Amino acid sequence: MSEPAAEFYFNPWDESFRANPYPHYRPLLEGPPRILNLFMPMALVARYADVVRVLRDHEHFSSVPPRTPLIEERIKVFGDTPRVLFADPPVHTRLRRLVSQAFTPRRIRALEPLIEQLTDRLLDRAAAKGEFEVMADLANPLPVMVIAAMLGVAPEHYESFKHWSDAVIEADNTLPGMKLPDSVSESFGALRAYFAAEIEKRRRKPGDDLISVLVTAHEEKEALSEEELLTFVVLLLLAGNETTTNLIGNGMLALGRNPDQLARLKKEPVLMPKAIEEMLRYDSPVQATVRHPKEDVELSGVTIPAKTFVFVVLAAANRDPAHFKDPETFDIMREPNDHVAFGEGIHFCLGAPLARLEAAIAVGRVLERFPRLRLAEPLTLAYKGSYFLRGITALPTVIA
Repeated sequence: MSEPAAEFYFNPWDESFRANPYPHYRPLLEGPPRILNLFMPMALVARYADVVRVLRDHEHFSSVPPRTPLIEERIKVFGDTPRVLFADPPVHTRLRRLVSQAFTPRRIRALEPLIEQLTDRLLDRAAAKGEFEVMADLANPLPVMVIAAMLGVAPEHYESFKHWSDAVIEADNTLPGMKLPDSVSESFGALRAYFAAEIEKRRRKPGDDLISVLVTAHEEKEALSEEELLTFVVLLLLAGNETTTNLIGNGMLALGRNPDQLARLKKEPVLMPKAIEEMLRYDSPVQATVRHPKEDVELSGVTIPAKTFVFVVLAAANRDPAHFKDPETFDIMREPNDHVAFGEGIHFCLGAPLARLEAAIAVGRVLERFPRLRLAEPLTLAYKGSYFLRGITALPTVIA
């Protein structure tokens, strides 16, 4: 006779759940996927092996959401132009082939001096005022500055971009069935209007920035339509900005809470790549992604009905004791560390090399510049509104 399933709680719209979801993942790791109805039919896939299977099986688990009232509400604001994140082959194949021009190894390498320069400039400002708040002084501004520079956006628009981006991401915290806040549609509209004008400028006078590259491909009868081009540029700003911000913030928090690991990293900076991978695994900037079975699918003995919203909980998989030794321990020497923080399969994150580079430079420069850095006490943390994109609002430190 099988053991009864452990009780669990899962509610991504609950602020206390978002603040610390990890204890709630543990019961999910003890058995197969769970089926529940929380505003919508949902399945929770948490175990590492199950997560990898779903993400690699795009033939049965679609990235295209069914046209439910929840999706219709978002389409009113964001439109229904295919996005690389929410597309299946052959549409996904075509879009990814084109937009991958944003993340070629050559283009990423070329950004390294700029990332170093921007990081140093931000840390100079923090040093001048004698205090360092990780999020406001570094993690929030740096990624949006890098993405904006890639797109050829003038520095004076960085602050507006961050404001618009933050407002749009708040859509994740809107309960199903509820109207999205006006600030979401207003900010998304502002982004689209800005980039539509920038695209028109590049069409008249191309440069060497990413918008120009994509416009040129469009003009040469490549497959990006006008709307697809505009949609991707907006998505790049949103996705490339917030995820890297959270990687830096969550990573610095993990180091601060584990002084032995912080001391080791300061002593051996060569361990930075391993440290970044452990930051990604331990407190994943992207907690979950969603898939939709095209038909009833059996997964580890559980039948998941067609059109169910399948929450693929990446952060739970990254702490699965069946796959990782001592998963609750933050260990920058962890080897191997085949986490799924960037996803898996055909939707593996295009921006992973850039996120890794930015985080390594940012954290490395902080430890060089502020060798006595420690977390401020008492430390009170608040988390942003999105469950999917996990990040703190502020992280004060002591640098003297």
